[in-house]
Amino acid sequence: MKAWVFQGPGRAAWQEVADPVLQETSDAIVRVDTVAICGTDLHILKGDVPDVAPGTVLGHEAVGEVVETGADVDTVRPGDRVLVSCVSGCGRCRFCREQAYGQCLDGGGWVLGHLVDGTQAEYVRVPYADTSLHALPHNVSGHDAVLLSDVFPTAYEVGVLNGRVRPGDTVAVVGCGPIGLAAVATAQLCSPHTVIAVDLAAARLQAAKNLGADAVVPAGEQPEQLVDDLTGGLGADVVIEAVGLPETFEMCTRMVRPGGRVANAGVHGRPVTLHLENLWNRNVTITTGLVDTYSTPTLLRLLEARKLPTGPFVTHTFELHEMAEAYDVFAAAADTGALKVVLGGPHHDVLVPRSDRSGRSGA
Repeated sequence: MKAWVFQGPGRAAWQEVADPVLQETSDAIVRVDTVAICGTDLHILKGDVPDVAPGTVLGHEAVGEVVETGADVDTVRPGDRVLVSCVSGCGRCRFCREQAYGQCLDGGGWVLGHLVDGTQAEYVRVPYADTSLHALPHNVSGHDAVLLSDVFPTAYEVGVLNGRVRPGDTVAVVGCGPIGLAAVATAQLCSPHTVIAVDLAAARLQAAKNLGADAVVPAGEQPEQLVDDLTGGLGADVVIEAVGLPETFEMCTRMVRPGGRVANAGVHGRPVTLHLENLWNRNVTITTGLVDTYSTPTLLRLLEARKLPTGPFVTHTFELHEMAEAYDVFAAAADTGALKVVLGGPHHDVLVPRSDRSGRSGA
């Protein structure tokens, strides 16, 4: 088969690799129909995630069809159309029993495209298929569903739910990339009073407005003052950090009201100063987190009912073999306006179980 293979910092290629095979009785093999590129993939290519070894197939977001399952897989079978979750969970360890699948102790967590071969390929082996695959309704497109592999669960769980957004709250979202925009969208499930969006890019601020933000402000035009003005000097009840920079995190801690919550959803690669000299007496709660994907079934039901605004997120589409071009467009988002770049689409040929396939070198 063909796959997008990490070859070391700054280098990757769409190349032929060995077909994936079942390694455990809890595995499934999925033929990839639709796959997305994540900002984390760019961090890997830059060499910021040293755990990723050269030769690893990248990617952790996909929709596809099951072609083979291990003997212990009960919830899906060959021919099922499924969403591949970005996080795998054994379902048995202490953390999985608490639905904290991102912290799985038995070979789960974020492993796809990180510690094992990922989804940016024609086929992928999915560990712990019973907890890592979700059957898709027929009326949900792959381009919509793939956003529930990572983007929407991360924004909803790590941002909205960790931040305990409640009816009537003022919510500030700092950073309007895909995660921040999904936070703007899913915060509204909790009936906030006001949602304020902050970003450098005018196009992303417009996207936030289209998704329901009540106020938008460029990052360079005193967003803290706007929050003060809209809250009578009190500060936001919840501030969601969706950038991952020291400057934006510190801005969030200045925006939050006494007794408020800062939910960090951004991926940080540098140390951040925590100004306890200003925060120690303000009863502020700060949360961090890796997505656990426990909310995926709920989000899928909302998507099926057309109550989740996924449409505006996919700005660029490519065929699977155009992976290099797709990465270039996504990496140059400031110039291309890319939000979410999605590759592939539905296939209509007959699925053949691996036991009946021989000599296939690529599709």
